[in-house]
Amino acid sequence: MNEELSIIYNKSLDILSRREHSTKEITQKLAKKFENKNSIQEVITKLVENNLLNDVRFAEMYTKARKRKGFGPKKIFYELLTKGLHEQDINLAIHNEGEWELAAKKVFQKKFPGGKLDDIKLLLKQKSFLINRGFGFKEIESVFGDDMV
Repeated sequence: MNEELSIIYNKSLDILSRREHSTKEITQKLAKKFENKNSIQEVITKLVENNLLNDVRFAEMYTKARKRKGFGPKKIFYELLTKGLHEQDINLAIHNEGEWELAAKKVFQKKFPGGKLDDIKLLLKQKSFLINRGFGFKEIESVFGDDMV
């Protein structure tokens, strides 16, 4: 490995030591620091071969972290798409995480400790909150039951 490759490789290890990154993310970060795109691509290939860079693992970890922060599968899906992951990897990570109805209930209870409201306008506001958090109809229905409007 020549000196330039070694410098790029060490920088990529430094970046990856802080948290997992997608291939697209680390490529962009390295491109800001280094001009030689061929060297960057060679380093990326080496990282993937050594399993230091893995988009499937990144998708799983990112999904878990965002779910813990109260976000639903739809929002996470689109966030991962912008990070350059393939749809099948994203869908697999979201499917494996599971229990999205329970996550929606926990987020709802944290935001609205008083529970469901009778006023239709406030009820719609509560549902809108869950939609904005990335939960789908199925998850929202599990929170509200027969009170779907």
